[in-house]
Amino acid sequence: MPVDAAHPQQWISYVITAAVVAFVLALRMRRLSRPRPLKVERLWIFPALYLVLASVMLVEFPPIGAQWLLCGVALVIGGALGWQRGRMMHIEVDPETHDLQQRASIGALVFIAGLVAVRFGARSLVGGGGPLHLNTLVLTDVLIVMALGLFTTQRIEMYLRARRLLDAARLARA
Repeated sequence: MPVDAAHPQQWISYVITAAVVAFVLALRMRRLSRPRPLKVERLWIFPALYLVLASVMLVEFPPIGAQWLLCGVALVIGGALGWQRGRMMHIEVDPETHDLQQRASIGALVFIAGLVAVRFGARSLVGGGGPLHLNTLVLTDVLIVMALGLFTTQRIEMYLRARRLLDAARLARA
Protein backbone atom coordinates (compact mmCIF):
# COMPACT_ATOMS: atom_id res chain seq x y z
CA MET A 1 0.00 0.00 0.00
CA PRO A 2 1.63 3.32 -1.01
CA VAL A 3 2.16 5.96 1.61
CA ASP A 4 0.12 9.08 0.86
CA ALA A 5 -1.80 11.87 2.58
CA ALA A 6 -4.81 9.57 3.03
CA HIS A 7 -2.81 7.41 5.46
CA PRO A 8 -1.10 9.73 7.97
CA GLN A 9 -0.74 6.88 10.50
CA GLN A 10 1.58 5.07 8.13
CA TRP A 11 3.71 8.22 7.70
CA ILE A 12 3.96 8.61 11.46
CA SER A 13 4.98 4.98 11.82
CA TYR A 14 7.77 5.37 9.23
CA VAL A 15 9.03 8.63 10.78
CA ILE A 16 9.13 7.18 14.29
CA THR A 17 10.89 4.04 13.06
CA ALA A 18 13.46 6.09 11.12
CA ALA A 19 14.08 8.32 14.15
CA VAL A 20 14.63 5.35 16.47
CA VAL A 21 16.96 3.64 13.98
CA ALA A 22 18.93 6.87 13.45
CA PHE A 23 19.25 7.36 17.22
CA VAL A 24 20.47 3.80 17.79
CA LEU A 25 22.94 4.05 14.90
CA ALA A 26 24.26 7.36 16.26
CA LEU A 27 24.87 5.77 19.66
CA ARG A 28 26.60 2.78 18.06
CA MET A 29 28.78 5.03 15.88
CA ARG A 30 30.02 6.83 18.99
CA ARG A 31 31.08 3.57 20.59
CA LEU A 32 32.78 2.12 17.51
CA SER A 33 36.17 3.63 18.24
CA ARG A 34 36.32 2.26 21.78
CA PRO A 35 37.66 -1.27 22.15
CA ARG A 36 35.65 -3.64 24.31
CA PRO A 37 36.92 -6.78 26.00
CA LEU A 38 36.32 -9.95 24.01
CA LYS A 39 35.72 -13.03 26.10
CA VAL A 40 35.97 -15.98 23.70
CA GLU A 41 34.57 -18.31 26.35
CA ARG A 42 31.31 -16.30 26.29
CA LEU A 43 30.77 -16.05 22.53
CA TRP A 44 28.46 -19.08 22.56
CA ILE A 45 25.92 -17.58 25.00
CA PHE A 46 23.95 -15.27 22.66
CA PRO A 47 23.60 -17.80 19.82
CA ALA A 48 22.50 -20.43 22.36
CA LEU A 49 19.83 -18.13 23.79
CA TYR A 50 18.69 -17.19 20.31
CA LEU A 51 18.56 -20.88 19.35
CA VAL A 52 16.16 -21.44 22.25
CA LEU A 53 14.02 -18.49 21.12
CA ALA A 54 14.04 -19.67 17.49
CA SER A 55 13.19 -23.23 18.55
CA VAL A 56 10.23 -22.03 20.61
CA MET A 57 8.98 -19.94 17.68
CA LEU A 58 9.36 -22.81 15.21
CA VAL A 59 7.67 -25.30 17.54
CA GLU A 60 4.83 -22.89 18.24
CA PHE A 61 4.24 -22.08 14.55
CA PRO A 62 6.07 -24.78 12.55
CA PRO A 63 6.72 -24.32 8.84
CA ILE A 64 4.85 -26.70 6.57
CA GLY A 65 6.28 -28.65 3.64
CA ALA A 66 8.37 -26.49 1.31
CA GLN A 67 8.55 -23.76 3.94
CA TRP A 68 11.22 -25.86 5.66
CA LEU A 69 13.27 -25.56 2.49
CA LEU A 70 12.92 -21.77 2.64
CA CYS A 71 14.07 -21.88 6.27
CA GLY A 72 17.08 -24.01 5.27
CA VAL A 73 18.02 -21.56 2.53
CA ALA A 74 17.61 -18.68 5.00
CA LEU A 75 19.90 -20.45 7.47
CA VAL A 76 22.60 -20.80 4.81
CA ILE A 77 22.21 -17.17 3.72
CA GLY A 78 22.28 -16.03 7.34
CA GLY A 79 25.40 -18.10 7.89
CA ALA A 80 27.16 -16.46 4.95
CA LEU A 81 26.10 -12.99 6.09
CA GLY A 82 27.20 -13.74 9.65
CA TRP A 83 30.61 -14.94 8.49
CA GLN A 84 31.06 -11.69 6.56
CA ARG A 85 29.97 -9.60 9.54
CA GLY A 86 32.30 -11.53 11.84
CA ARG A 87 35.20 -10.85 9.45
CA MET A 88 34.44 -7.12 9.65
CA MET A 89 34.93 -7.03 13.42
CA HIS A 90 38.34 -5.77 14.53
CA ILE A 91 40.01 -8.08 17.05
CA GLU A 92 43.26 -7.16 18.78
CA VAL A 93 45.50 -8.94 21.27
CA ASP A 94 47.40 -7.03 23.95
CA PRO A 95 50.99 -8.30 23.49
CA GLU A 96 51.75 -8.11 27.23
CA THR A 97 48.60 -9.43 28.89
CA HIS A 98 47.14 -11.39 25.94
CA ASP A 99 43.76 -9.78 26.64
CA LEU A 100 41.52 -9.74 23.59
CA GLN A 101 39.78 -6.54 22.52
CA GLN A 102 37.10 -6.13 19.86
CA ARG A 103 35.81 -3.11 17.96
CA ALA A 104 32.91 -3.15 15.59
CA SER A 105 33.82 -1.70 12.23
CA ILE A 106 31.77 0.92 10.45
CA GLY A 107 31.31 -1.66 7.69
CA ALA A 108 29.75 -4.10 10.17
CA LEU A 109 27.38 -1.41 11.40
CA VAL A 110 26.38 -0.41 7.86
CA PHE A 111 25.94 -4.10 7.08
CA ILE A 112 23.45 -4.57 9.95
CA ALA A 113 21.66 -1.32 9.02
CA GLY A 114 21.29 -2.68 5.49
CA LEU A 115 19.80 -5.91 6.81
CA VAL A 116 17.33 -3.92 8.91
CA ALA A 117 16.37 -1.91 5.82
CA VAL A 118 15.82 -5.13 3.85
CA ARG A 119 13.66 -6.45 6.67
CA PHE A 120 11.50 -3.32 6.68
CA GLY A 121 11.21 -3.51 2.90
CA ALA A 122 10.14 -7.13 3.13
CA ARG A 123 7.62 -6.23 5.82
CA SER A 124 6.06 -3.58 3.61
CA LEU A 125 5.82 -6.09 0.73
CA VAL A 126 4.04 -8.56 2.99
CA GLY A 127 1.93 -6.20 5.11
CA GLY A 128 -1.76 -6.47 4.31
CA GLY A 129 -1.16 -9.22 1.78
CA GLY A 130 1.23 -7.01 -0.17
CA PRO A 131 2.07 -7.40 -3.83
CA LEU A 132 3.94 -10.68 -3.24
CA HIS A 133 1.08 -12.34 -1.30
CA LEU A 134 3.45 -13.96 1.19
CA ASN A 135 2.38 -15.48 4.47
CA THR A 136 3.56 -13.34 7.39
CA LEU A 137 4.33 -16.40 9.55
CA VAL A 138 6.52 -17.89 6.81
CA LEU A 139 8.42 -14.62 6.46
CA THR A 140 8.85 -14.42 10.23
CA ASP A 141 10.16 -17.99 10.39
CA VAL A 142 12.58 -17.31 7.53
CA LEU A 143 13.90 -14.13 9.18
CA ILE A 144 14.26 -15.83 12.57
CA VAL A 145 16.23 -18.71 11.04
CA MET A 146 18.36 -16.30 8.99
CA ALA A 147 19.19 -14.33 12.13
CA LEU A 148 20.13 -17.57 13.90
CA GLY A 149 22.58 -18.39 11.11
CA LEU A 150 23.94 -14.85 11.17
CA PHE A 151 24.51 -14.69 14.94
CA THR A 152 25.96 -18.17 15.16
CA THR A 153 28.46 -17.97 12.30
CA GLN A 154 29.50 -14.45 13.28
CA ARG A 155 30.47 -15.74 16.71
CA ILE A 156 32.17 -18.84 15.24
CA GLU A 157 34.27 -16.72 12.89
CA MET A 158 35.21 -14.33 15.70
CA TYR A 159 36.12 -17.27 17.97
CA LEU A 160 38.33 -18.91 15.35
CA ARG A 161 40.10 -15.65 14.49
CA ALA A 162 40.55 -14.69 18.16
CA ARG A 163 42.08 -18.10 18.93
CA ARG A 164 44.50 -17.76 15.98
CA LEU A 165 45.52 -14.25 17.08
CA LEU A 166 45.95 -15.37 20.67
CA ASP A 167 48.03 -18.41 19.68
CA ALA A 168 50.23 -16.22 17.45
CA ALA A 169 50.75 -13.72 20.30
CA ARG A 170 51.71 -16.51 22.71
CA LEU A 171 54.18 -17.98 20.20
CA ALA A 172 55.73 -14.56 19.59
CA ARG A 173 56.23 -14.04 23.32
CA ALA A 174 57.73 -17.51 23.89
